[in-house]
Amino acid sequence: MKPTIPGPTYAEMLHPELPIRSGGELDPINLFNITWRAPDQRIRHIVLPRELTGVQANIIVMVGRHFPSGSHKVGPAYATLMEGELAGEISPDVHTVIGPSTGNFGIGVAYVSHLKGYPAIVIMPEGMSKERYARIRQYGGELDLTPGSESDVILVLERTELYKKDPKNKVLAQFELLPNYRFHRYVTGRSALEAAVSHGNGRVAAFVSAPGSAGTLAAGDEIKAKFPESVTCALEPMECSTLFNNGRGTHRIEGIGDKMVTLIHNVLTTDYVALIHDDDCVMGLELLERRLPFVESLLHLPPGTLAGLEGLFGISGICNILGAIRLAHHLGLGPNDNVVTIATDGFDRYPSVLADLAERRGPIDAAKLGGWFESVFRGGREVDIQDVRPRAEKERLFACKEEVWSAFGYSHAYLEEMKSQSFWEAEYARIDGIDRALTAARRVA
Repeated sequence: MKPTIPGPTYAEMLHPELPIRSGGELDPINLFNITWRAPDQRIRHIVLPRELTGVQANIIVMVGRHFPSGSHKVGPAYATLMEGELAGEISPDVHTVIGPSTGNFGIGVAYVSHLKGYPAIVIMPEGMSKERYARIRQYGGELDLTPGSESDVILVLERTELYKKDPKNKVLAQFELLPNYRFHRYVTGRSALEAAVSHGNGRVAAFVSAPGSAGTLAAGDEIKAKFPESVTCALEPMECSTLFNNGRGTHRIEGIGDKMVTLIHNVLTTDYVALIHDDDCVMGLELLERRLPFVESLLHLPPGTLAGLEGLFGISGICNILGAIRLAHHLGLGPNDNVVTIATDGFDRYPSVLADLAERRGPIDAAKLGGWFESVFRGGREVDIQDVRPRAEKERLFACKEEVWSAFGYSHAYLEEMKSQSFWEAEYARIDGIDRALTAARRVA
């Protein structure tokens, strides 16, 4: 049997033992660069200027574009493949890796598969940005496109079921497999705590993220373990308000809003759901990517003040920033309070989206940009933030989860287990054993 290419443990993704290593993008050593840390070992993050956010709280944005493949979604892709190898379920000389996705996870699957020597097929909707398809092909992945766009991911899951019938296919099922939860709770959650230490009171008042697979929301569980008073807020497109009120619809925010409660979403620890208009995110990306001098002038900031923001955000990153701002306002947070959120990827995979915005919205002048800024960065309504801590809301979310996942073969008994926090703690506790097993396997290899 062909040996697998070694990669990092969970502990090494949180704390790389060596300084970040260099090598060509397709050098397998880059598996050990799957971490939130920069070469100086600090967590990659920025704190947005209060002049931009309009709130007193510190809006801390963890920056994911520097991960191998350009997005932190490479982390759960690697973790899922790594755990499958350790369990003896997958081998590079036998299996093809299947990655159901709407973009970034699929890019991560293609990337990690290439480094580890697997053929890969990424299943995703046909309506995503062309830059995403190009990146998957760049890493040698094949594409199997399903009808629709972001909010038609259920068709991706149905296509995935067909691949499962062939034992030579192994699915890295981000919406349902727990390595995704483990990676984000341990690596992203602990990195978020570290990022906040040097700001405000050093605590985390809130963690905000828009769920695609909902893996990133697991970081909130780790934050709550240290700061029980912290709240976790899930964001959704206003046009597809499934968590908010069982709504369905199409939208423009790639990577989130998939018309379901994913299997790995621990709804027990989600405290709020907030709605964000999809075009607010696209217009916000235009303002922070293409119109920074205008924004600086509008806010009476010295030229170049915001230059460091260029290239850091994609559409879902802008969504997360807007959600963090609006939640901070809703909760009345002050200058000592920290709200942590995520920029999943960077601008490199969205030029075509801004080209579409220009085509839809026509000529853009200063008056139009000023109106956009007000609606995007000073907008939002109180009624678009919902407290989902009441038991009735939890039961509604559990029912949504069961409706989807029972149809894909998950038993009622298993879904009932997920209603207890002990289920999630037990899954999280597996990390130590997985790390020991991987360390031992690397010694043998």
